[in-house]
Amino acid sequence: MEKAYELGFSFVGVSTARELTEEARRLDAWLNQGLHGKMGYMANHFEKRIDPRKLVEGSKSVVTLLYNYHNPTPQEDAAAPKISQYAYGKDYHHIIKAKLRALMDYMNEEIGAVEGRCFVDSAPVLERDWAKHSGAGWIGKNTLLITRKQGSFFFLSELIIDLELEPDGPMKDYCGRCTRCIDACPTGAISPEGYWMDGSKCISYFTIELKEALPSEMKGKFDNWMFGCDVCQEVCPWNRFAKKHNEPAFEPHPDLLTMTKQDWEEITEDVFRKVFQKSAVKRTKYAGLMRNIDFLKGGE
Repeated sequence: MEKAYELGFSFVGVSTARELTEEARRLDAWLNQGLHGKMGYMANHFEKRIDPRKLVEGSKSVVTLLYNYHNPTPQEDAAAPKISQYAYGKDYHHIIKAKLRALMDYMNEEIGAVEGRCFVDSAPVLERDWAKHSGAGWIGKNTLLITRKQGSFFFLSELIIDLELEPDGPMKDYCGRCTRCIDACPTGAISPEGYWMDGSKCISYFTIELKEALPSEMKGKFDNWMFGCDVCQEVCPWNRFAKKHNEPAFEPHPDLLTMTKQDWEEITEDVFRKVFQKSAVKRTKYAGLMRNIDFLKGGE
């Protein structure tokens, strides 16, 4: 898999395609408690979500790949509404999907016909669980995948293919007694014991997924985040090992980090389109971002 590293991926690991029985029970319990909020799609295609062989016919292996997006450069105005690092640059779906396709093409040239599909956060795939089983890291108390060498600022992606590969083993949990993510979560979305997230309380859910009015009881609890939230990653001790990414496509628009609080509050639709031309932020649309910014103003 040297080609994967040439393409910019920082980890490649393999699991045998199978039903994830234990994870299926956890997912079922999570859904039954309504912790997915208004994200109805999370309950769709349950059987395919827990068994990749039902998603990709004939699949034998799940190849997990990690791609670093960490950018430690902060926004210049400390009072400006904040945006999650993953959305600084161009939409990762397109960038990483193109690299996965290039890797599939290479495999077909070198090995012969390999059938399968590429996935980047856009299908019913239990990405964190497959990454854990592939030895990429462990699922931390903040429910994110954490690695010992680079923390958690990376995108997960998969090749689900009909090639039978030697599987890698899982890694042990290194969270220990640390509770920093639990203690720091502004909305209390992480359970006191960790490893269990109420998705309907997460700031990322409110600012990206929720399309209706934001709940008034959450005013003043968003820690000034207008799109996404990085708090549980920022406080994680393992992210002291995070290194800045090397992907030009993930560099922010020149104006993004220099805009002041006033600039954001007065942003026009034209400026929004310019700054976020090919960004994942377009998902929330101009009206959605303005809703979030107005909500933050009301929480001052």
